[in-house]
Amino acid sequence: MTNRRLEQLARQHGTPVVVFDHQVIRRNYATFKRHLPRVQAYYAVKANPDVAILRTLYAAGASFDVASVAEFMLVYDLIKHLPPKEQQDYIWDKVIYANPTKPKATLEALDQYKPLVTYDNLNELKKIKQYAPHAGVVLRLRVPNTGSMVELSSKFGCDPGEAVDLVAAAFRLGLVVEGLSFHVGSQCTNFENFVQAINMAAAVMQEARSRGHEIKILDIGGGFPAAYNRHVKPFSALAKKIGAEIDRLFPADLQILAEPGRFLVATAATAVASIIGKAVRDGKTCYYIDDSVYHTFSGIIFDHCQYHLKAFKPGRTEICAVFGQTCDGLDTISQSEELPELEIEDLVYAENIGAYSNASATWFNGFPPAKVVHVNV
Repeated sequence: MTNRRLEQLARQHGTPVVVFDHQVIRRNYATFKRHLPRVQAYYAVKANPDVAILRTLYAAGASFDVASVAEFMLVYDLIKHLPPKEQQDYIWDKVIYANPTKPKATLEALDQYKPLVTYDNLNELKKIKQYAPHAGVVLRLRVPNTGSMVELSSKFGCDPGEAVDLVAAAFRLGLVVEGLSFHVGSQCTNFENFVQAINMAAAVMQEARSRGHEIKILDIGGGFPAAYNRHVKPFSALAKKIGAEIDRLFPADLQILAEPGRFLVATAATAVASIIGKAVRDGKTCYYIDDSVYHTFSGIIFDHCQYHLKAFKPGRTEICAVFGQTCDGLDTISQSEELPELEIEDLVYAENIGAYSNASATWFNGFPPAKVVHVNV
């Protein structure tokens, strides 16, 4: 999308505004499928649960990874027009509840759909058996998260050494272990994490097979990095490594799925904000914008992600600070941005802000989240 078009949309709708380009979403999905043809993409709804985004991915052929009943129902609303039998088939084949820890009320609500759910310990397994006995289960392994922007291995995943015992425990309880899963950490730029994790999963599958338990699914999780900057290696390089290991270690009939979230939506959105204040502090120009880390820029806090601001106005740049609109001192968007001399009501924008941004926005301080505009839907 051109800067001119982006500025027009901001003037038309007012700021703050987040513009999603669905052509980019479709292109990202096509890239994923082109480079990993054996892998079915289960979009991680938590990355951005906007219904318009879900519709675009559903139409493109995506499946869905959900982590709450509310997310499950968002997906279910997309498919409720299908005949009942097709709905059941879709849920079984196209939706995975990948949050390893679930309240009993969630399991009770999902059981009628015979869902695919994850677990990583015996207590969770017993809970599933009691409250969702019709579920198929997927065991989540703990794998290296070195070099990932958001580390997950300290919170989820069983030790590979206890994995086969947990597989056997599920079968003893009368549940069926459909698959293994892992997650290498969000925005994983260390591609060796994937290689190590795939090899660990292969070893667990082999041991399980030797004990009479055949596993049919491998879920390689998320972590596929979005191209936030030129330092992120191309997805094709990662896919080449993943594809080679999958082909080397697993039979052709093994079902492979993944949970891309950030990769599909991060680069599809741009946030536009207005300058609402300007001051000079300790010799540095400080700008205040009508958005904040409690709103579109929440990824700075929750996602360890830094979004760089640009201006539509040309001119020689200088180092400046940018703050959000709330009264909280935490609301600092950047202490070191390069922007030209700006005035009140000038516009700035941040690219690649489609994941874990407006999805976790709040109404803190009484300020509503930014308006969301969809183009090329």
